[in-house]
Amino acid sequence: MPYLSPALNVMIAAARKAGRALIRDFGELENLQISKKGPADFVSTADSRTERVLVEELTRTRPGYGFLLEESGEIEGRDKTHRFIIDPIDGTTNFLHGIPQFAISIALEREDQLVSGLVFNPVTDEMYFAEKGHGAYLNDRRLRVAARHNLSDILVASGAPFMGKQGREDFLLELNAVVASTAGMRRFGSASLDLAWTAAGKFDAFWERNLKPWDIAAGILLVREAGGIVTDLDGRDGMMDCGHILATNDPLHRPLLELLRSRP
Repeated sequence: MPYLSPALNVMIAAARKAGRALIRDFGELENLQISKKGPADFVSTADSRTERVLVEELTRTRPGYGFLLEESGEIEGRDKTHRFIIDPIDGTTNFLHGIPQFAISIALEREDQLVSGLVFNPVTDEMYFAEKGHGAYLNDRRLRVAARHNLSDILVASGAPFMGKQGREDFLLELNAVVASTAGMRRFGSASLDLAWTAAGKFDAFWERNLKPWDIAAGILLVREAGGIVTDLDGRDGMMDCGHILATNDPLHRPLLELLRSRP
């Protein structure tokens, strides 16, 4: 049975409560596609409400902890050693279009170290979670990163910069290098789930640029606790600061770093 710390139990309960409302919202999207208000306003409301529910639930059980939130920014707590990092809907565009590939992502930092994390897709009821030093799990099943070590055999995930986002030229050059050297490439639109799927061995690797801490914090811990390696694109531990990330297993890490750097 997986080890669940008191803090992780609280995080899971909060995610499940917020997820129930998201499932209802997801079911309403078809009607909203033709409404005068429009789906974008509805998704913004769903984002804000989900974040509010998570903050309320976590504050009730862990008063004094700080927060770093996608919608509301940073909230300092009395307890300077603990901080929750939350993305209420990672994969908002998927959610908006009725695609069930989105997740609630919650991580807990203790003295600037990631100690607990979860990525929860409420539509599929897939709860990925990890506790530092105790492994990573999907529901009750232990996760391990894939064991492949040849670039020609691997399936790689990434995220493409969309309208208004920087880094498109870098991405296209990196994409060309990866597609030419690997078995396949996927772009599913939720970085937290891409990292969770890397931890589960569904993807062999994931890379992306210009992400935010709430996109990757929980996923970083999942991959590491599943036996993988996560660095920035310089091979360092700066992902949370720079937003550039590569997650994979040990044999593939150096070859993929070199491949991404080899672009013209």
